[in-house]
Amino acid sequence: MENLSEQEIIRRQKMEKLKELGVDPFGHKFDKNANSQSIREYLDFSKEDLETKNIEVKMAGRIMTIRRMGKASFFHVQDREGLFQCFISKDSVGEKQYELFKLADIGDIVGVTGKLMKTNTGELTLKVTNYEHLTKALRPLPEKFHGLTDVEERYRRRYVDLIMNPEAKKVALTRPKIIRALQRYLDSQGFIEVETSVLCSVLGGAAARPFKTHHNALDKEFTLRIATELPLKRLLVGGLERVYEIGRLFRNEGMDTKHNPEFTTVEAYMSYGDIYDMADLVEKIFRNIALEVVGSATIPYGDLMIDLEHPFKRVTMAELVKEKTGVDFTEPLTFEEAKELAKKHNVPVEKHHTGVGHILNSFFETYCEETLIQPTLVFGHPIEISPLAKKGKDPRFTERFELFIGGREYANAFSELNDPIDQRERFLNQLKEKELGNDEANEMDVDFVEALEYGMPPAGGIGIGIDRMVMLMTNSASIREVILFPTMKDR
Repeated sequence: MENLSEQEIIRRQKMEKLKELGVDPFGHKFDKNANSQSIREYLDFSKEDLETKNIEVKMAGRIMTIRRMGKASFFHVQDREGLFQCFISKDSVGEKQYELFKLADIGDIVGVTGKLMKTNTGELTLKVTNYEHLTKALRPLPEKFHGLTDVEERYRRRYVDLIMNPEAKKVALTRPKIIRALQRYLDSQGFIEVETSVLCSVLGGAAARPFKTHHNALDKEFTLRIATELPLKRLLVGGLERVYEIGRLFRNEGMDTKHNPEFTTVEAYMSYGDIYDMADLVEKIFRNIALEVVGSATIPYGDLMIDLEHPFKRVTMAELVKEKTGVDFTEPLTFEEAKELAKKHNVPVEKHHTGVGHILNSFFETYCEETLIQPTLVFGHPIEISPLAKKGKDPRFTERFELFIGGREYANAFSELNDPIDQRERFLNQLKEKELGNDEANEMDVDFVEALEYGMPPAGGIGIGIDRMVMLMTNSASIREVILFPTMKDR
């Protein structure tokens, strides 16, 4: 047998003792009719009121504390909603059930039936009249006051984290509320929720390295999707007009507090709209969710107070770079001149950088991105880094914005490119970048270009990172706090 601790050996012995008593250590169905939240309505009742009312409830959960006192004991049980106190005595349950309770350990799961009462100190308590063992915990929980102190272990053993850490449970329960609020808002604006394929035969819709896989029956290579953009825009061609998808994306990249290789986004597309409709939409989405889920449009994030109540600042990338460095990228510049400026300002230039726009973006990432604390919509992305966005009045720049909050990107939006000839050109340029070593460049999606040839209405589109949105709304510092089972390095 594996090396067991003394505690684990004792718990296994108790498991055998339960079997001898004819009790299944891993239990049976239990019909509960109340929980630690629903009984809170009786908090203000007096001791006498509760005795008169004779309220019987059936509850279940995990034992978190035990205070034994001979023929009677107090113990706390934790269910999904929180903790509740129980009082059990030989008099109330009989000798057989009390002996069964004596085999209980912290971590065991039990079902309790009883009457609500108040103790002499005024604590609402369940006086147990029937005690049922449901599941034996063969491993002890971490010590109460320290829990899982190793952050890596918390993420690796999320199930223990959820038992020991009320904050982890709160985040887990808040995440679906945020997604429901998002769905309700988009539905109310006439968007239709759809699902598209995760397996892709052509890489596109974003700049990212994919995960590759093989389909045996077709004997063909596929990738897991890096974006939902291209299928959703095909649906605009098909006449669905307003669509969105909340879905998992997969990018074969590094991991840190802001990145996990699989993550969740929402992408939404609006026929007959443009970038400015998307700007209004993203403001309303963040404001609505904050009000509905957090209860305020001014929310704490670390040491900051983020103001989602007032209109978001709108500024161009070139304006921000000029403000921070004095370099004006709206002036005519050759690629060589731009490279010289980059060198002078210690801005990195990559092998696949072939245009002035690449260097403008590099300036922005170096000097501006982390300074954007309050919600800021950054417009005017260069064409070189925006293969799916419409050109602006100045063809060097596109109708695109990114939303930054707390120095971090939360959303990316375009007036969508719907010119099939221009789109084909952009894909060809991406292929050139791929040859120059940009692993994140898009591939040529012939079917998508064909779809555009049938005619896609002018449209605005946006992608929002759900995990980062949940981080913001729950004041979580790391993406791993908001993904139940994040990707981890091996122990």
